[in-house]
Amino acid sequence: MTSDPYDDLTPLFGDMHNHCGISYGYGSLEDALSNAREQLDFVSITGHAHWPDMPEPDPRIQYIIDFHEEGFARLRQVWGEMMETLRERNEEGKFVVFPGFEVHSCESGDRNMLYKDLDGEILYPQNIGDLHDRLQVLRDAGKDSIAQPHHVGYRTGTRGIDWDTFDPRFAPFVEMLSMHGCSEGSENTRPFLHSMGPSDYESTIAAGLEKGHLFGFSGGTDHHSGHPGSYGHGRTAVWAEKGTRESIWKALYARRMYALTGDRMELKVTVNDAPMGAVIPVTEERRIEFDLAAGGAIDAVDILKNGKLEKRFSQPDFPAPERGETVRTKIHLELGWGAKHRSAEWQVEFGVEGGRVISVEPRFRGLEVVSPAERNTEAGESFYRSRVIAKTERAVSFETVSNGNATNSTSATQGMCIEVEMPVDAVVYAVMNGVRAEHTLSELMRGARSGSLDHTDAPSWRFNRAPKPEELSWRGAWIDEDHSGDESNYYVRVRQMNDQWAWSSPVFLRKEL
Repeated sequence: MTSDPYDDLTPLFGDMHNHCGISYGYGSLEDALSNAREQLDFVSITGHAHWPDMPEPDPRIQYIIDFHEEGFARLRQVWGEMMETLRERNEEGKFVVFPGFEVHSCESGDRNMLYKDLDGEILYPQNIGDLHDRLQVLRDAGKDSIAQPHHVGYRTGTRGIDWDTFDPRFAPFVEMLSMHGCSEGSENTRPFLHSMGPSDYESTIAAGLEKGHLFGFSGGTDHHSGHPGSYGHGRTAVWAEKGTRESIWKALYARRMYALTGDRMELKVTVNDAPMGAVIPVTEERRIEFDLAAGGAIDAVDILKNGKLEKRFSQPDFPAPERGETVRTKIHLELGWGAKHRSAEWQVEFGVEGGRVISVEPRFRGLEVVSPAERNTEAGESFYRSRVIAKTERAVSFETVSNGNATNSTSATQGMCIEVEMPVDAVVYAVMNGVRAEHTLSELMRGARSGSLDHTDAPSWRFNRAPKPEELSWRGAWIDEDHSGDESNYYVRVRQMNDQWAWSSPVFLRKEL
């Protein structure tokens, strides 16, 4: 990059929209925070709180009304105790916790709240406009907050966003994706499949940008089984000065952030040397640059202008350099498979013989549940089932519980990724429930290797292919000559070969700043 505004910043990863048993959902608050601590730098545990325009009683949907009302009542009851637990588990500079709650709205679309400080009460607004008015009163009193629009892609009137109610004072960003699906546009990688219905273009992020709104992109799991950051369901990364509450909050309001499906990526984007989220003057020449350190082999990097694809970078644009005998790469070990509706406990040591482990990235998932109608739970059941036990420069030890994939197109595997630097003829190994599997790095760079704990329908493992170094790190630039004088926005979208994605917040070009 010509000038790097990210020089003094660090990427931090979080989930600001997820649920557990404090309202309707599964798992204790303590389990949810423990799960978050395994994978995230910041989190907000969201309780379902209020639905001012809830549908009228109807036998067909009465069970939905009932579990919402029960969840709202539970959150009111535990709110004080919840806040105490959040204060106890918060670690400033290491693991920052933001309190929050969710307000549903058929008319305007749902919002999930974040309070900046570990203080605040549930609000019960009549509508979204009333919510914003109440938040302004709190802000005037020194209590700041964010009201994030989420799963915006649902049709307006069915809890998708009404863009006319969007208010940037309290919504510096909008949720790009969650378990519900991806709201980018009419066609995308994660369609809306929940019983709430399909997405509609007029509610998408593309439509919001088309209307001239300014907002960044977040990812949140909307997970309902006490597992913030559940792998593949959505996460948010911010570029912050440090890992403090103040720095993270500043980055959120600056829109210096990007949405992720799962894999950690370090994504820098500039337009005319301004970082993602910035608002800059309209110019005739716009230089868009990106610098990407990915979590897996990169398939494509797209530059979008006003929601339309303008430039695509792909693997032939980045030829392989000369490679020595020592390679730096990432290796993702997956655990799971086996019979449907059966679980397997794993005790694992995963490491290298020769070379070193540079970093460890858990890729743990929670149970695939959204509605209380989808699952029964047992008293005292633990939802904190995956944890790192120990890390050294040669290996990571961890335990987890996997489940057989519920369908042939939805993964429920658990995973661990290690970044390594090692000779190509050195060994990568895993000891899983006493069973050892090993392969040289050169073998894994050719392709994935798998095995099973038994012969048929048994829990299994897979060492995913180790990407070549040039597949993990790309830098690119593109100049757009635009003589129209029109306002514009640009953002970058990343797709990896393993179908993990990232979306940078836009940079906005405006005539008036």
